[in-house]
Amino acid sequence: MSENIEIMWEGRFITAKREGEWEYVSRSRGIRAAVILAIDAGHVLLVEQYRVPLGKNCIELPAGLVGDHDDNNDEDSAIAAARELEEETGYRAETMKDCGEFYSSPGMVSESFSLFKAGGLVKVSEGGGTGGENITVHRVALAELDNFVEKRRREGAGIDVKLLLLLQLG
Repeated sequence: MSENIEIMWEGRFITAKREGEWEYVSRSRGIRAAVILAIDAGHVLLVEQYRVPLGKNCIELPAGLVGDHDDNNDEDSAIAAARELEEETGYRAETMKDCGEFYSSPGMVSESFSLFKAGGLVKVSEGGGTGGENITVHRVALAELDNFVEKRRREGAGIDVKLLLLLQLG
């Protein structure tokens, strides 16, 4: 990265930057994200929640921010992934395999996420997130994923790009 980065605007969670003529967004304060692929007995756990930038609900893999509170900014990504999986879906994972770092939209956002594959899943609660998240949990048979996604798309839901690879399995 160049030293000629101009901070155009900075909020609590995101920062708009300019480098030369290129404008992009990054996470503020070194916040990272963890995304969880949780497959249990031929079913994948998906979450659905309203996303303000889209103006509609979105079907996604469970995910959350790592180190997003001032008291845990050095949080371990695997611990955050396990916490987010349980909060969002109600499933606890025995193992979290780190599958590496990925970039979702590198032409516009510098944010990366660590992908974790959850193993040994046990349902411990209803999930739904914390506070005002209002998350709906979907346990979808992998064999029916194409149909589920197309049905939700027709009903007006957004579909997160991270579902592409799962859709290729069918």
